[in-house]
Amino acid sequence: MRHKILIVAIVLGFLATVLWVLLSPAAEYTRLKLTDPETGKEFASFVLRDDEPVVLTWRNSIWGLDVTEAFVAKSGLLIQTEVTFAQPDGTPPPRVTARDVDDLYHTGGAFSAKGLARPLHQVVYRVGEIGKPKMRIQDQLIEFKPLVGFGGRVLLTTTTVRLYETISALRWIPSSSERRSP
Repeated sequence: MRHKILIVAIVLGFLATVLWVLLSPAAEYTRLKLTDPETGKEFASFVLRDDEPVVLTWRNSIWGLDVTEAFVAKSGLLIQTEVTFAQPDGTPPPRVTARDVDDLYHTGGAFSAKGLARPLHQVVYRVGEIGKPKMRIQDQLIEFKPLVGFGGRVLLTTTTVRLYETISALRWIPSSSERRSP
């Protein structure tokens, strides 16, 4: 009888350990979701590896500048690493320091800032007629206006990912010897 109890205890201990590992956070991954804040409808959900890029582009309707915001995923957050407000004619914008960025978002003018480390966990994007915001995540380009229309909002949230979620999210990437030439 003791032998059976010992076997059951070992099996239960093993199962508890496996469950604990699978439910623990995978610190090197981030879940990014885009939803409608009014209805809760989910538009997209991605599991991103640390340092995987996300790029948001839009047109500033007040100053008519083309905006590019670059982010990387990092342990449950998006970190803004650079931002550029550029003239549509392609004139290179002046470089500014990271501490000038907040003010320039509101006061206008072309600028470019790199080396930022601005974390975000949640942000609401409002869709205007001119802005046409688009977000590139992995292989997908997501245009916000077709999702929610003029005046609509898109909620971006990030969270940490459980280890079991990363298993289904990992993509097989063929090695160079396995790739076929077109």
